[in-house]
Amino acid sequence: IRLIDWDRLSHNDTIGTAYLCMSKISAPGGELEDDTSQKSYQVSDMDDGLGFLPTFGPCFINLYGSPREFTGFPDPYEALNFGKGEGVAYRGRILVELETKLVEQIEQKVEDIPSDRLLLVEKYLRRRKYCLFAAFYSATMLQDIDDAIQFEVSIGNYGNKFDTTCLPLASTTQYSRAVFDGCQYYYLPWGNVKPVVVLSSYWEDIAHRTDAQNMIHHTVDQLEANLEQVHIAVKARCSPNDLDSLAARLIDDIITDCSQLLPDIQKIPSATPLDNYIYRFRKTNLNQIVEAAMKLKHEDSDLQMVLDQAEDWLLRLKAIAEEPQNSLPDIIIWMLQGDKRVAYYRMSAHEILFSKNGSNCCGKNCGKLQTIFLKYPDEERKSFKIPAQVRVQLWFGLSVDQKEFNQYVQGKLSVFAETYENQTKLALVGNWGTAGLTYPKYSDVTGKIKIPKDSFRPSTGWNWAGDWFISPEKTLLYDIDAGHMSFVEEVFENQARLPGGQWIHMTEAYTDVNGEKVLPKAETECPLGWKWEDEEWSTDLNRAVDEHGWEYGITIPPDRKPKSWVPAEKMYHTNRRRRWVRLRRRDLKQMEALKKHKTEEAEVEGWEYASLFGWKFHLKYRKTDSFRRRRWRRRMEPLEKTGAAVVFALEGALGGVTDDKSDDGKSISTFGVNRPTISCIFDYGNRYHLRCYIYQARDLIPMDKDSFSDPYAIVSFLHQSQKTVVVKNTLNPTWDQTLIFYEIEIFGDPETVAEIPPSIIVEIYDEDSYGADEYMGRSICKPSLERSPRLSWHPVIRGNKNAGELLAAFELIKREKPAIHHIPGLECTALGTLDESTDTDLPYPPPQRETNIYMVPQGIKPILQRTAIEILAWGVRNLKSYQLASVTSPSLLVECGDQMVSSCVIKNVKKNPNFDVSVLFMEVRLPTEELYTPPIIVKVIDNRQFGRKPVVGQCTIRSLEEFYCDSYGDETDSFDAHPDDLSLTPKDDVLIDIDEKEFLIPPVQEDEFIDWWSKFYASTGEKEKCGSYLEKGFDTLQVYETELENIEQYEGLTDFCRTFKLQRGKIYDENEDPSVVGEFKGTFKIYPLPDDPSLPVPPRQIRQLPARGPQECLVRVYIVRAFSLQPKDTNGKCDPYLKISVGKKSVSDQDNYIPCTLEPDFGRMFELTCTLPLEKDLKIMLYDYDLLSKDEKVGETVIDLENRFLSKFGACCGLPETYCTSGPNQWRDQLRPSQLLQVFCQQHNCKAPIYKQDKVIFKGFEYTLSEFEDSKPPNPHLGPPEERIALYVLRKQGLVPEHVETRPLYSPLQPDIEQGKIQLWVDLFPKCLGPPGPPFNITPRKAKRFYLRCIIWNTKDVILDDISITGEKMSDIYVKGWLMGHEEGKQKTDVHYRSLGGEGNFNWRFVFPFDYLPAEQVCSIAKKEHFWSLDKTENKIPPRLILQIWDNDKFSFDDYLGSVQMDLNRMPSPAKSAEKCSLSLTDETLSSDRFVSLFEQKTVKGWWPCSGEKDEKKILTGKIEMTIEIVAEHENEERPAGVGRDEPNMNPKLEDPKRPETSFLWFTSPYKTMKYILWRRYKWLILIFIVVFILLLFLGIFLYSFPNYAAMKLVRPYS
Repeated sequence: IRLIDWDRLSHNDTIGTAYLCMSKISAPGGELEDDTSQKSYQVSDMDDGLGFLPTFGPCFINLYGSPREFTGFPDPYEALNFGKGEGVAYRGRILVELETKLVEQIEQKVEDIPSDRLLLVEKYLRRRKYCLFAAFYSATMLQDIDDAIQFEVSIGNYGNKFDTTCLPLASTTQYSRAVFDGCQYYYLPWGNVKPVVVLSSYWEDIAHRTDAQNMIHHTVDQLEANLEQVHIAVKARCSPNDLDSLAARLIDDIITDCSQLLPDIQKIPSATPLDNYIYRFRKTNLNQIVEAAMKLKHEDSDLQMVLDQAEDWLLRLKAIAEEPQNSLPDIIIWMLQGDKRVAYYRMSAHEILFSKNGSNCCGKNCGKLQTIFLKYPDEERKSFKIPAQVRVQLWFGLSVDQKEFNQYVQGKLSVFAETYENQTKLALVGNWGTAGLTYPKYSDVTGKIKIPKDSFRPSTGWNWAGDWFISPEKTLLYDIDAGHMSFVEEVFENQARLPGGQWIHMTEAYTDVNGEKVLPKAETECPLGWKWEDEEWSTDLNRAVDEHGWEYGITIPPDRKPKSWVPAEKMYHTNRRRRWVRLRRRDLKQMEALKKHKTEEAEVEGWEYASLFGWKFHLKYRKTDSFRRRRWRRRMEPLEKTGAAVVFALEGALGGVTDDKSDDGKSISTFGVNRPTISCIFDYGNRYHLRCYIYQARDLIPMDKDSFSDPYAIVSFLHQSQKTVVVKNTLNPTWDQTLIFYEIEIFGDPETVAEIPPSIIVEIYDEDSYGADEYMGRSICKPSLERSPRLSWHPVIRGNKNAGELLAAFELIKREKPAIHHIPGLECTALGTLDESTDTDLPYPPPQRETNIYMVPQGIKPILQRTAIEILAWGVRNLKSYQLASVTSPSLLVECGDQMVSSCVIKNVKKNPNFDVSVLFMEVRLPTEELYTPPIIVKVIDNRQFGRKPVVGQCTIRSLEEFYCDSYGDETDSFDAHPDDLSLTPKDDVLIDIDEKEFLIPPVQEDEFIDWWSKFYASTGEKEKCGSYLEKGFDTLQVYETELENIEQYEGLTDFCRTFKLQRGKIYDENEDPSVVGEFKGTFKIYPLPDDPSLPVPPRQIRQLPARGPQECLVRVYIVRAFSLQPKDTNGKCDPYLKISVGKKSVSDQDNYIPCTLEPDFGRMFELTCTLPLEKDLKIMLYDYDLLSKDEKVGETVIDLENRFLSKFGACCGLPETYCTSGPNQWRDQLRPSQLLQVFCQQHNCKAPIYKQDKVIFKGFEYTLSEFEDSKPPNPHLGPPEERIALYVLRKQGLVPEHVETRPLYSPLQPDIEQGKIQLWVDLFPKCLGPPGPPFNITPRKAKRFYLRCIIWNTKDVILDDISITGEKMSDIYVKGWLMGHEEGKQKTDVHYRSLGGEGNFNWRFVFPFDYLPAEQVCSIAKKEHFWSLDKTENKIPPRLILQIWDNDKFSFDDYLGSVQMDLNRMPSPAKSAEKCSLSLTDETLSSDRFVSLFEQKTVKGWWPCSGEKDEKKILTGKIEMTIEIVAEHENEERPAGVGRDEPNMNPKLEDPKRPETSFLWFTSPYKTMKYILWRRYKWLILIFIVVFILLLFLGIFLYSFPNYAAMKLVRPYS
């Protein structure tokens, strides 16, 4: 909904935009069950009836956007009016009602609302008076302040000081000048007098909405707090009992909270339809949560289940807590600097709203002191600064509830009446007086309105406390140097001339930067408490000035001074000036004298001076001053009976000048233009002492180009801040520093401070020698009131990104004696000044490192242990180029704690990317607790020409736990390996004699069905596909469901060295690639050293390294299959093919793409050569073949071959179960098992095995052949016994077995979404060990062509479906048959017409060709899915023969009579004769010996039953006599046979069937029809018919001829 201001000429302006979220004002209904249905708790099914169409109002919608003030300039925040970003000010409100109807057709129209509707809305418009109270306790962390500050509180347009439509209200605090805190920020020096703002406004009463909203928010907060506690307890590894009690408390709390009754909407007259819907919706939701919680409570459920449920509840509660009809505007607090709006904070009114219906209905911050961080209106421009941190207490409620406000007030609320006494200096006499004064003697601050002291009357409910007293407004008069330790004093020397004339001194020779008159530099004295640092004044030449420091300008009347200055003199210039500066510093020796002076000064009469009225006032008298004034104030306080709530009654007294004619007829100005200032006064503050233990930070973001930073931290607490020392060149600084804030005064209740202490802000900056220090992030922490708190990690945030962590603790100590303050106007009664109590109640100060730099004390600081870190720096890989140049000579820099160690430089990465000296050693003092350990930082530096050494990549290893090792426990068994055995390690080029003879044993003929796939299916458990493989006792392999690297026992194959990803350092621009820029290969061994350096150190952990040089290897990649691929084509399929690359070589298998499948069986083996470690990454990519467009990548997986090569788990080539020299499992490794065992002994420093007959002794265990082989059937392919037993010993050592691994595929476009899985394995053979064994053939099984010949001899007992003309039952029988999946190859017999007994004679042959996989017992069918498809899609289905009996009809559709289906692998045995054939033959429940496999039998003959359905029962509808024969392709050529009775009619020859003479088609054989149908049945009828016909014929002829004859007889004409 957008509100627009129409402009006649210029473009229309948007006033504001509001969004109504459809999902919040409607509900589909029925969604509540499925929320919980996935869980084990099924909420009772019910039609919840909660659905409703979008409904809203009538209710006001508030609009927010840019600030309300009108300016002629373009609005910089205009985007906010379009609803982009958070609106910073209230812009108006619209009354809206929305309803939705379901209609047939839609028409858009705009029409006036009928008047009766307008009357209905009246009841929603009732307004009530609300009061808002805000007490500002502190405003700190101000930056870049150059003017007085005030705060404005507004709700809607009430309280906006630039808005003239409302009553002018005291909605702003008084202006105050900010004071420097001595370190970084400014603060407002309010002391014990806190400004208060009171505001009345009128809004609709929506308590029924806000109460429910606050109740649910309360439940959400409680649940979040409880969840947080459980998570912390889980992290801290608490005992199960503690965890259970925490979980039980969580459930009890949720039951209690959700059982509370929401405010009943039925009783509210102003409730809208949406209120009713939402009430029902919330109620049902809460009831369901209670039910589920009850179930959880009474069932025995595990903790994880409770946590999951609680997270789910939290989401549901947050969803139902939202209130769309919120007509109360948000409260906005603005900080104004002068008249400029600088920063704001916006909060929902319901958060601080008071409700009389109980504490749960009140807002969570109602009447509570809260810390808020203001924001700039445009977040982007100001980047990361906080404009201000404000502690404020807010209370908002109906004015009828204002009595309740008394319980929230702290301190004493007071109102000050104030007036200024004005005097002027008589020019001649030189003393001060009122003579010649042009202003009233007593006036307001502007000096225009006369306000004598006796014109004031206290407001109702208030009375005077004390008499008039002098109270200068100190905060506006603070010296500019307040809070600074050093200060530059400046004066400007001014000269003037007529154009072209001589420069002469002006009357105001010396001024400040704004042209205000000041003392000449010679007369400027150093103030008390300061001393000059510079001997003399000097001209400032570091500006745009000429060589003497002058800058020139021209005055254009009516101005008194030039608008701008330039450094070069021109003839027309009339003015010039130069700046003189002199530095002064605080003199600590004079501080005591200063204190005394301050108290004396306080007793001075409180005048403030100015040269002329209206000029800036200052505290100290100067010779040029001719005007002075002082402020008188008088305090009012509330009467006891009314309490603080009367503060809201001041509203009427806050107008401008109101003339009340009082009883005595005098005109009285109640309060002048200076509205009454309300304050909250504390007569004492609590004194606190804060210690900040800043120990270290980690993972900070790099800010300098060399990817380092020089971090320091600024800690600010209320109005004080301190800096730590700077730590150079690190992102993990250890400051180990305690910052002590000696005395901090916090006003308010000590319990409140203990419950919600003010936040501590730690900001981390990077020190730069040039330019401003860069901001690195901030952490907001809470101080602890316990003694000796534990250090903990606090997140450091920069913008909205994570920027590291800070390890720190903050201890807030309450001092015993409070600080006593006087109440203005009552000085005489309480004269206690700040009592300097001794520091007996404080802990001892921590030890100092240097003067005033304290360390973190023992007991809080982590305990450090002398620790050794051994670094195996093996090499770097895949380094991307840096600044357009490739990285050629990298070296390594490893840091941990404050230590650093560098490696040697790699000469040429392209030839050998490994380091020559691989082992580095560093000694560090590390904390014993894992929580506190600093990370290890690995940096790769490129050594370039001209001495440049940029950091090209770095890696932070945060958790060091996994690298800790036991320095003595890893001692291996023994070191006395025989020196002559050591020649076999693969680190040197070893020549091993491979006995070629072994592989030449004549191969045993295997069953043709046994191939590698049989072994694979036997291993995956798909027994129906592996034939007789398992019975023969052959090897199986291990099929891993994941990558080999993820199998736990192989330690990710990183047992020798790990791969660490390197990232770039400084993220200067957001666009820079955050991804990986290279890899570092290495590992760390960390172990404690004895604290006494004289004790012997443990032995080194990293010993015996393999060869560092490049290794030539042969790689065999076996790709078995892929599955669950992401579809890439419109038909929901894929045409996948493989592409393999290693280094620069790649092999594409595009020609062998597999069409239309998501589960391709590839069965491909690729053989490549590569050089490790240069080409270590084997990349297996899957592409989708497209004919016209570019082939699309489905996904890829990358295998690190180097890790496999270096791993001690033997991942190069998996170990099979047996050592076979021939057959399907022939040995494929380069070394025989005995040689592999010898290599294993050297790698693990153990004794060589001792072989005896049929047994071997190794590592103290005895292994015999019989214990491994006795249980298995004999295998004809086995090799010699000592090799077999060596293999069995190797398999016991936990090495990688022969396997197939399943790797997920990922696409670079969607890096975290799996695109499918691929099954494969890789064999890796170093060429130095000779040629490997023959590879496996894993080509997918090809289907073989078979022919099914089916001869239909006869049928019997076929049901008769037709009735002939003559009324006989009969059928015209024929048989139709096909193989399932080959429907287009259907075949039919000829028709046996007019079968009267259900017999049919055919002698007809069907021939069905099909492709069959004998090993898997399925048919393979390749078909095009659509006529336009390019490729055929292959499917596998079981071989099924389907035969059907039909009744032929000439003039209508044929009738189906029955059918029989047979699986050729499991056919029912036929009956020998028709009499024995019944439906029980095809009963699946029969014993399996009643079934035969046609592929084993080859030929079957007999009778099979056909069945049909009648009344949903299976009935016998006929019997077929057949011969079924299966013929392989070569047999089909040797023994051909034709279809039907066609040629070649042989094998066997089929004669024409001997059918009865009655079998014919009446249509084509009329003679037979006569003979067999009519004559046979109606012979006598026909004969009788003929006789009768002849008789009738005679009779007819007789009757025709009779009259003629009779007449002839009678007449006889011829006679």
